[in-house]
Amino acid sequence: MEMVNCKINGIAVSVPKGSSILEAARKAGVEIPTLCYMKKINEIGACRICVVEATGARGLVTACVYPVSEGMEVKTNTAKVQKARKTTLELMLSTHDKKCLSCSRSTNCELQKLCREYGVEESSFEGYKPHYELDTSTPHLIRDNNKCILCRRCVAVCREQYVSVIGPNDRGMDTSIGTAFKVNLSEVPCISCGQCVAVCPTGALVEKDDTDKVWAALADPTKYVVVQTAPSIRATLGECFGLPIGTNVEGKMVAALRRLGFDKVFDTNFGADLTIVEEANELVERIKNNGVLPMITSCSPGWVKFCEYYYPDMIPHLSTCKSPQQMVGAVIKTYYAEKVGIDPKDIFSVSVMPCTAKKFEIGRDHQNASGYPDVDVALTTRELARMIERAGLKFTALPDEEFDSPLGEDTGAAVIFGATGGVMEAALRTANDWLTGKDNLDIDFHAVRGTDAIKEATVEINGMNVKVAVASGGVAANEVMKKMQSGEADWTFVEIMGCPGGCVNGGGQPIQPQYVRDTVDLKAVRAKALYDQDAAMTLRKSHESPVIKTLYSEWFDGFGGHKAHHDLHTGYVARKK
Repeated sequence: MEMVNCKINGIAVSVPKGSSILEAARKAGVEIPTLCYMKKINEIGACRICVVEATGARGLVTACVYPVSEGMEVKTNTAKVQKARKTTLELMLSTHDKKCLSCSRSTNCELQKLCREYGVEESSFEGYKPHYELDTSTPHLIRDNNKCILCRRCVAVCREQYVSVIGPNDRGMDTSIGTAFKVNLSEVPCISCGQCVAVCPTGALVEKDDTDKVWAALADPTKYVVVQTAPSIRATLGECFGLPIGTNVEGKMVAALRRLGFDKVFDTNFGADLTIVEEANELVERIKNNGVLPMITSCSPGWVKFCEYYYPDMIPHLSTCKSPQQMVGAVIKTYYAEKVGIDPKDIFSVSVMPCTAKKFEIGRDHQNASGYPDVDVALTTRELARMIERAGLKFTALPDEEFDSPLGEDTGAAVIFGATGGVMEAALRTANDWLTGKDNLDIDFHAVRGTDAIKEATVEINGMNVKVAVASGGVAANEVMKKMQSGEADWTFVEIMGCPGGCVNGGGQPIQPQYVRDTVDLKAVRAKALYDQDAAMTLRKSHESPVIKTLYSEWFDGFGGHKAHHDLHTGYVARKK
């Protein structure tokens, strides 16, 4: 590999030929501020915040796209550079809605941080300031173009998700980011993944905040308020309170939820175990009875919506299993309600999810096993963090507590649901035992682990070579579906997650600055916390869970029964693009 030698603020550094000044600076330990840049996704040099001085260049150049050359000397913080950046920030503020006090991104806003660093409080540029109506048409997010800085990160990540339902409209001062023909987001094939929210540097894109509904329920003496938390939340919530990425905060999370006033704190992991049992049973039945194969997982509502929009002819391949969130909700308002003698109409069921698409999912058809919604409100990780902060809880000082029984007990198979490949591995553990009729000790399917967008493996089960595939993110999902549609692939079972890396990288997870997203493999670090917990557990197969066994014997009349199908399965609809 040909290397290029240069200097960043006098620091000698050697980088591969073709590297940008930004990459060279990072190698030298110098951070150049950016707003539009996203490594390998949005390298467009549009925001002009990363300008620097470089020998051989005419004027200031954008570090994120300008390549280094042999002997180049770069200055990243000269008076000229700082003045240019400050002017750019003032220009951004001239059209920006500066309601920082009430903005959910206050103190975690990249624009706000740069303005503070460069001493920018107001803009000296006054004049035309466009006004935009909020787009609140979807269940999962709010678009506020009055806070948009036209960085186009959301456009780039939406393209990376294959759907590309947003882009720039108009020109000049009238440029705005939105849908084609400026229709509401609800009128385009958005899959509700929320990846745009996760990368937005300001408060222009935020999830719909449903915490007031939860506060109201907690204050209502007629309501029995229960909460469930998804597998990945324990590996990410701590980031909102300054803990290192990948810290498992399960115990403190439970303690916080209990102190918020929830009557019961349950674990969606129980629903993950339940999903695996149902999904494995469905897969075995399809294999034995020549059913539609490959069967595709249905845990990710963003992926399900993707399939309904872009591959409606492939809907028969989708597992009919509800997601773990919905299964837990269904069991809470049926089995659990009867067990504790509470009318399901008096139960207010809350979920804490890594995913903005969960807000859409709770309103889908066939999500009301008891006659009432399986889940009443779905919160993101960020919303829970805001509730904890509002309640004045010192999260890091809380003791570790355990989930409530019986819907708080789980296996290691459930824990790994939050990582791409986790659902596949959990299902294989159960399917392997059921098809071989024995308790297999080798249960770590490493071939489906890792953060690659697409993974393929062949697993031998009971003399059969079972071919499987795992995909995460819209582009990967599209590639896998094209292979299936053309008949090129001969997989038996396919796992697809709507978000790259799976739930640990969901659109509702803690916001990390783009610098962190560029330099830390969030997907891998967060997933490690889940795999570590799985490895440390005694029970690591969903079908071995005592609670699952009890549920099926007391309520569902055994595996594959009619009642289980009624409460735990759903249907899908072809959507028009």
